Amino acid sequence: MIRTGLRAAIPAVVLGALLVGCSAATTTDGPGGDVPHVDPSAAAQPSLMPTPSPRPTLIIQEDPNAPELVRDAFAGLQATLDDTCTPGAGDCAYFLGRVDDELNRLDEAMKADKKGPGHFKEPIAWIGTLRTTLDGDVSTPNLEKHRTELIGTRDRVNTWMQGHPEDYR
Repeated sequence: MIRTGLRAAIPAVVLGALLVGCSAATTTDGPGGDVPHVDPSAAAQPSLMPTPSPRPTLIIQEDPNAPELVRDAFAGLQATLDDTCTPGAGDCAYFLGRVDDELNRLDEAMKADKKGPGHFKEPIAWIGTLRTTLDGDVSTPNLEKHRTELIGTRDRVNTWMQGHPEDYR
């Protein structure tokens, strides 16, 4: 009878040993595999909980001469070149607002460019003059009133940029 009991106990002992061996395994995630062990008494104390590792920051090194901001902003301005409007027409508010937005975007990009604002002295000055003319009022009536200045500044900046292809290619 002892032999029969021993035969029945052997598989249970082997299975138990295997289970203990698995839980004590060491992996690249530490002892016990990828399952963190938390002491139940520590669960109420967040400071004792394991803290996940922060994700590594991906740093992309760009070509220091790459003018992406100016290039993208200039492309937005160029997209307005074939458009115009008649003051009072339904699309005029949208068009003039877009020209104003694209000029502002290009102005910011030129000021932030690695070449520095001195490189873009003329277009920044023209856009600055337009800002003074608009006096912060970007309402439809004011943009329509200064339609000629808006379109003129856009065209002047475009001409300058065409003469400086290294700034947007």
